[in-house]
Amino acid sequence: MNKREFVKGLILFFPAAGLLRALGRELDAAPAGAPGAAGKESGSTGPGAEPAGGMPAKAYDADSHYYGMGIEVDKCIGCSRCVEACKAENDVPREPFFFRTWIERYDIKRNGEVLVESVNAPSKKPPEVAPDDRDVIRSFFVPKLCNNCANPPCVQVCPVGATFATKDGVVLIDKERCIGCRYCIQACPYGARYLDPRTKTADKCTFCYHRVVKDLLPACVEVCPTQARIFGDLKSRASRLVRFQRMNRIHVLKPALNTEPKVYYAQLDGEVR
Repeated sequence: MNKREFVKGLILFFPAAGLLRALGRELDAAPAGAPGAAGKESGSTGPGAEPAGGMPAKAYDADSHYYGMGIEVDKCIGCSRCVEACKAENDVPREPFFFRTWIERYDIKRNGEVLVESVNAPSKKPPEVAPDDRDVIRSFFVPKLCNNCANPPCVQVCPVGATFATKDGVVLIDKERCIGCRYCIQACPYGARYLDPRTKTADKCTFCYHRVVKDLLPACVEVCPTQARIFGDLKSRASRLVRFQRMNRIHVLKPALNTEPKVYYAQLDGEVR
């Protein structure tokens, strides 16, 4: 190799080496997760890896949901597991006259008479004449609870704004603001509210809102052995509740009141009020 070719090689080599060193410095300075930095951070294992720094999951967005509940009357066997689960989950007083959800038994007799009894709070006074099974043409159970109405009268009458409706369709009670005036209890046409004897504030079913916002089912739905209760998001086409509405003839309680209940019943007898 002559002197001219040797000098020419040096001129070509040094710029290339400088470029490689510059690229190395760029990669060292690149932030975690940036293009070219993949594999540099030991925690980056692929598309499903947790964001660097332990960033929390996406916050709950109430605007994206609108909740309701469906009940298949023919599937309810009156076992009361839903009632017990609700009391345990929501710290409902154990006395047999405080409920967030309860079950009523209906006996339809041949002469048109309807006998109604609460399975969970039986009448202290026994009936004078027990019904003859031969006279009963139909017997069934109806779970009841707060209907979390879209047009709730309880919200309208609350003088301090303690009862309010959320964007995702659940009616809640602010226990810090409630003064125990009982206006909401009287205004509820479904008898779904009570005054907690310990706190002297109103209480009712909230669809287990503290569970729902964590993507969990209400306690009553989770324990139902026959899946008579269906909970879901009315804004989601994939929701089981939406399919339930599409595949059944749906009824609500006391539709003439225009409260727009969000508890939907299938196979509901016309005698149920």
